[in-house]
Amino acid sequence: MKPRVLILGAGFGGLELASSLSEAMGDGIAVTLIDRSDTFVFGYSKLDLLFGRQAAETVRLPYADFAKPGVVFTREAVTAIDPSARTVTTDRSTHEADVLVVALGADYDVSATPGVRLGENEFYSVPGATHLGGVLAGLTRGNAVIGVCGAPYKCPPAPSECALMLHDDLTRRGVRQDCRITFVHPLPSPVPPSPDTSKALIAAFAERGIEYLPNCRVASVDTAGRSVTLADGRELPCELFLGVPKHQAPDVVVAAGLTEDGWVPVDSATLETSFHGVYAIGDLANTGAPKAGVFAEGAARTVARNLVARFKDQEPTAKNPGAGTCYIEFGADRVARVDVDFFSGPKPTGSFHEPSTALRVEKERFGATRSARWFGH
Repeated sequence: MKPRVLILGAGFGGLELASSLSEAMGDGIAVTLIDRSDTFVFGYSKLDLLFGRQAAETVRLPYADFAKPGVVFTREAVTAIDPSARTVTTDRSTHEADVLVVALGADYDVSATPGVRLGENEFYSVPGATHLGGVLAGLTRGNAVIGVCGAPYKCPPAPSECALMLHDDLTRRGVRQDCRITFVHPLPSPVPPSPDTSKALIAAFAERGIEYLPNCRVASVDTAGRSVTLADGRELPCELFLGVPKHQAPDVVVAAGLTEDGWVPVDSATLETSFHGVYAIGDLANTGAPKAGVFAEGAARTVARNLVARFKDQEPTAKNPGAGTCYIEFGADRVARVDVDFFSGPKPTGSFHEPSTALRVEKERFGATRSARWFGH
């Protein structure tokens, strides 16, 4: 019988894992890829939606275009996971597997921060970024607060990018002098693994008159009162809140008994959980690396190589690299790059590449190669 691999979640990790297994084994494997959505959206596209660079219909890549030998995609919502039996129940069916890979990403816990509302005053969902894009056009004076409600969160540079892109937007509209931008951040620096990147971002904030408040967390948002309260009790005036909600593992993953301290513990090298034949990759896995697509992609390739080795009765030797590249919007149509490595040395490191228009082309190529690989676009 063909080995049965069940992948829950078709984000960076799920798409790359299914693609890698298909490339290695073709029709010799039975992969089922499940996601509750009908389209994939790159995380960085939400900033494009927020600032009007693209429309929602242009950033969605339909899963109907994901066609790989040995892989079946099905649109279903996961309702229960039995990791011991490697059985998954959805709103449509029940699935059994020889290997189960949980790649359902991170959900948002808006209940942890009163006043934060999905689809309204956060830019980490497609509806939220789209809605705020419309609201932003009406901001001509007052205080805009970019606020992170908890750590860890996906795509660590994204709030910094939002602050710089907001400055550009207000400047373009001729209202920057009448608006104040404050960035509230629970981490000690914008990109802790890379001091050079953090230094460059902090300098960019200062140059543009953006107030940066590190080691602070947004505790509540009062839309009617036009204010934001920080965890230390301070209040900030706020006509427009652009939030990053507190992240959490999906409820169905918690209910399955897969989490510890809020996330799924795994062997950081192999992505194996404590359950035999069950792996976790992507934002819900506690690997010690950031919650970003490029790290999920590297983890997926590791799992794929090791599974293929086992299916062929070979020794699995692949290790999760814990390294990746993040592109950072610096405004003025320039993009910077940071190459981070979490596992090679005694501590994480990051190499910073100065903002340039050439790196914008590189970022676009990053998206284009994955669109082509996964969807044939």
